[in-house]
Amino acid sequence: MSRLEYKKHPDNRSDCASDKLPRFSFSSTKCCAPSHGHDHAKVISVSLGNVAGGQLVRLHIQAMDCPTEGKLIEKVLTRVPGVMAMEFNFIERVLLLRHDQADLSALKKTLVNIGMPAVELTPDVSTVLPAAHPSRRANLLLASAGVLAFASEAVAWFSGAEQTWLMVLLAGASILAGGLPTLRKGWVALSNVTLNIYFLMSVAVLGAILIGQWPEAAMVLFLFAIAERLEAMSLAKAGEAVRALMALAPELAWVWQQGDWQAQAVAKVAVGTRVRVRPGERVPVDGVIRVGHSAFNEAPITGESLPLDKGPGSQVFAGSINGGGLVEIETTSVASGSVLARIIATVRHAQASKAPTQRFIDRFAVVYTPIVVVAALLFAILVPSLGWMPWSQAIYTALVMLVIACPCALVIATPVTLVSSLAATAKYGVLVKGGGPLEMAAKVDTICFDKTGTITQGEPQVTEVIALSELDKLQVLAWAAALDAHSTHPLAKAVLVAAAKQGVSVPEASQLSEQAGRGVQGRVAGRDLALGSSRLAKEQGAWSEELQAVLGKLEAKGQGTLVLLDGTRVLGVLAVADVMRAEAAATLTKLAQQGIATVMLSGDNPQAVQAVAAQAGIAIAYGGLLPEEKLAHILVLQQAGHTVAMVGDGVNDAPALAQADLGIAMGAAGSDSALETAGVALMEDRLAKLPGLLSHARRTIKILRVNIIVALAIKALFFALALLGLASLWMAVFADVGASLLVMVNGLRLALTVRRED
Repeated sequence: MSRLEYKKHPDNRSDCASDKLPRFSFSSTKCCAPSHGHDHAKVISVSLGNVAGGQLVRLHIQAMDCPTEGKLIEKVLTRVPGVMAMEFNFIERVLLLRHDQADLSALKKTLVNIGMPAVELTPDVSTVLPAAHPSRRANLLLASAGVLAFASEAVAWFSGAEQTWLMVLLAGASILAGGLPTLRKGWVALSNVTLNIYFLMSVAVLGAILIGQWPEAAMVLFLFAIAERLEAMSLAKAGEAVRALMALAPELAWVWQQGDWQAQAVAKVAVGTRVRVRPGERVPVDGVIRVGHSAFNEAPITGESLPLDKGPGSQVFAGSINGGGLVEIETTSVASGSVLARIIATVRHAQASKAPTQRFIDRFAVVYTPIVVVAALLFAILVPSLGWMPWSQAIYTALVMLVIACPCALVIATPVTLVSSLAATAKYGVLVKGGGPLEMAAKVDTICFDKTGTITQGEPQVTEVIALSELDKLQVLAWAAALDAHSTHPLAKAVLVAAAKQGVSVPEASQLSEQAGRGVQGRVAGRDLALGSSRLAKEQGAWSEELQAVLGKLEAKGQGTLVLLDGTRVLGVLAVADVMRAEAAATLTKLAQQGIATVMLSGDNPQAVQAVAAQAGIAIAYGGLLPEEKLAHILVLQQAGHTVAMVGDGVNDAPALAQADLGIAMGAAGSDSALETAGVALMEDRLAKLPGLLSHARRTIKILRVNIIVALAIKALFFALALLGLASLWMAVFADVGASLLVMVNGLRLALTVRRED
């Protein structure tokens, strides 16, 4: 657990300039250097985003379902004139390509030549791509290949012969039925000088045939085909996250046209259109309610399980479900610009982007495979040359080593685990922009919070009413509300809301006038009253030691004050403050239990900040900070070796969100900038989701590490067995299949849910 020690600087002023040292420093028990992954706090930048110009095209490649095909496609397309950059989405089998050529025929022909025919998709990213399912013929051929391969093995077992015509016939038929696609891909890899899984499998199969091991060759191809089929099924399962999100938005909307309600494609609904949403229907496009009241289930968008009551003026999101009321909304965005569409786009980019662990595994696989291939080649030549093993046995062992060289389980472990995890966080109402931010969330040991709108609700409320005359508290509140009934000041709304909650009868006020910085004056119940600041009380001669004591006590707690005056008489005082969120204290306690240190950085006045921090249980808090000063505080923490997350609203906290190792935006469903600025977006204003997010991120990394260790351990075990002559070809393939399935199933567990901490 990381420990923060607070040290004040001698100059502890609230108005320090941004070019000075921050007003506090931290010492840490950690001795490691900070990891500055600040790009994770921004929108994930992929290869396409780093290249300007050209045209963007989306290609659906049905045969592309793993990084092996991606490497081959990348290699051949880089030789095609006009190709500038590319991005792979293996979950949906989509290639995004930036190019500067008007004609794509050469590009498509190149893909056909390597067995990867492509279909160009529309620019509309909301297009639903169905899950890929093998044809009936493909299933029949695979089943036949399996039966024939096992029959060949049975003949070899019962006959005891090295090779018979029946054994060769059964094995050859099995290879023709289910192995030709793999052998074809192996030839494509060889012709393009690519050392991939298909090349290795093809060499292993042909080598087994050359030394007379026909049953082994057939079994290897069959098991590998099964592995590919199961891998495709697992990736399709992971892809259900995007398809489920896209299914949330209806295809049609009921719009008011030519004096009647008419069905119209959602994609054609313009901003400002009048749309009707009936009970039980999903909202087609983001909008604002103009007519009607209803309860809306926003769980698909924000993760909030309880329906929210909404009426005229309330914002509703595409994909949310209307409860029991008929409402009419005015659309505020087109279908492609809705919150739901942005969530889908972000999840897609998250799938295509590579986390640090995935990049490391890719680099490792590039080195690992050639090393094992060279080792197998040397073993096949040197061991029999030295007389340690017969040539046929040495070659067979080398072929087993080639199968072990396939890094399938390693390569597939990371993307399946991360995509499953990202899908679960999206269901939880937390949008994580890729594996990078998710991995960073697992490393966070310090969280900096903004105050207003983050720890607090962001709206002032009347917290106390003090009567200082013959009037009771409700009378003071009623007369204050009468004066504020027509005021636009933020504190006026707080007074009116408090009066409504108390159910007091608010009298009419006349002769109202308002002075900026002082307050409002008017005539209520036959009296000339005023409601305003302590400055107004002094100007009207109503200042006293009693009033000074009351105001001083309230202001010491960080609360603002409004004084109700009748001439020079003080009738009462209203305390106003930005109230802390109900779940804030409990959330911060859970974060502390997870070993997370917390800091408050706010632009509000220092007294208010200290008061809220004390209520929330935050020991280190600073107010009066400019945006660049918040950034400086975060930099100090990072230089002390901490991995820092910043939680804010994504607007005035943008510099701090960008500087932090992980930016977390609150209430992103209603803020475009929050969705764009931070690496993690809490779709609703609920701090309670933070502990669940961090524990889920840590669990994800733990599962990811277990998957990598398991895959490497199985490889190492069978490599040792191969050297000892105890592993057969089909056993090696079976082990590779088993490792791939194990890591995929383990990773898919994360797609179920995020464990709720609230």
